[in-house]
Amino acid sequence: MPTVTDHLRKRLLKDVPERLPGLDELRRTEHSPEFEKLCRNRLIMGAFRYGRLGTEGKPVYDRVECMKRRLDKYREDGNAEHLVDVANLAMLEFVEGEHNGITAQDDGRHTATKE
Repeated sequence: MPTVTDHLRKRLLKDVPERLPGLDELRRTEHSPEFEKLCRNRLIMGAFRYGRLGTEGKPVYDRVECMKRRLDKYREDGNAEHLVDVANLAMLEFVEGEHNGITAQDDGRHTATKE
C-alpha cells in the first residue's frame, strides 16, 4: 500500500522529466562538500572574532545589507569568496536574526538564465 509520502512524491513529480534520479541519489549529489568546508572554516574563524553561533549578548549586525554588498562585490570581481560570505551571513541571520519564521511558498518566480 502506498504511503502518504509516495502519494505526495507522485503528485509533486508529475511534471518532472523521468531522467531525474531518486531521492537517495539527489541527497548524495545535490550539495558541494568543498563549499560546505569553506563555509565551515570561516564560521570557525568567526567564532573567534564575533562569538559562537547562537550565543546571547553578541552585537546586532545588519547582515542583509552586508549580503547585498558582498553580492555586488561578487558581480564586480567574480571572487567566489564573496559567495561563501553571503551563505554564512544568511545562515547567521537565520539562526540569530529577528525574522518571522518560515512560511514555505512558491511565488512562481525562479532563477532566470543568463543571456
